[in-house]
Amino acid sequence: MEMQRGVVGDLTKFPDLADEGLIDNTASLLRAARAAGMPVVHCTAAFRADRAGSFTDNCPFIVHLLKDPGHMLEGTPAVEVLPELWDDGDLESRRYHGFSPFTGTTLDRRLRAMGVTHLLAAGVSLNLGIPGLALEAVNLGYHVTVATDAVAGVPRDYAQAVMKHTISLLATRRTTADLVAAIKER
Repeated sequence: MEMQRGVVGDLTKFPDLADEGLIDNTASLLRAARAAGMPVVHCTAAFRADRAGSFTDNCPFIVHLLKDPGHMLEGTPAVEVLPELWDDGDLESRRYHGFSPFTGTTLDRRLRAMGVTHLLAAGVSLNLGIPGLALEAVNLGYHVTVATDAVAGVPRDYAQAVMKHTISLLATRRTTADLVAAIKER
């Protein structure tokens, strides 16, 4: 979820979001999933320069972000998945509005077409994106597991509270090491 250069990579405006271990743990989880033949889908966000397809004035956070007219524009390096997380066999599901990877995208249809019933979630942020992903996935009938050390939010104590008080109600929580071991046993 949003492991993009302009969110947690070299072009980020959110340096506190790239939590310790976030990228390495996500890379480990993705390698194990690929080795087991599991599909990897990068859920990304972008804006068109003309903002078509995006509501831009209904959310204080978006209003703030878009004070920079170049923020996360389609076709710029900022919207690229971190190179260390991308593999040529991976899929990408891009959204232009909102904080959930399901709303306004074909993600649900793509996952169902691949026979996916269980999602392993990693990325950012525990402030908005990961809870949105988990809530909508559960509403759509998926089982969700969140990699506890491959997600981040700010401030850190708030992110931990979201994991404890929100994510725990929606998803199974497991460490990357536990998930990688379970994938290998599968």
